Amino acid sequence: MSSPQTMEQIDELIERLKQVGWKERDAVRADLLSAAKAAPDPDAVRTHLEDAQSGLSLELRWELDEVIEALTPEPEEPEEAPEEEPEEDPNRRLSAADLTLVYHDPRGFMLHKTKKGERWLATEVDPRSGQPATYELRKQEIDVLKQRLEGSPYWVIGSGEAPGA
Repeated sequence: MSSPQTMEQIDELIERLKQVGWKERDAVRADLLSAAKAAPDPDAVRTHLEDAQSGLSLELRWELDEVIEALTPEPEEPEEAPEEEPEEDPNRRLSAADLTLVYHDPRGFMLHKTKKGERWLATEVDPRSGQPATYELRKQEIDVLKQRLEGSPYWVIGSGEAPGA
């Protein structure tokens, strides 16, 4: 617990803070902060300053708030555990960033392969609506398509998926 002399000194500085004009407040606040930091029990001083704020004008409470903030220790942040990457759901909805174009026929047929894993998707124009429709292919369908499209000039160079490449 802080000594009564320390609290008296703090009270005197608060009274001085009330009496000085706004130009002199910085100097008195600095003296108040020095006295508060020199006290053996900063928690008791901080509590005393908080109690002293009642009945003061808003400007004087702000001055005491600055001293209280300077006396308040920084909260310790808990150590964060490294975030583990969640396992990807193999059936999750794919975006364009997840796909690599491996075959593109300008007449409206495209094959995409996922960058991770072995999923294949085909996109073709629906003749009834004129809109593209995308669907996932099974392993057997992929093998059949590769055989049918062997030698086609529409395989994307560098994709590494062209038959015979």
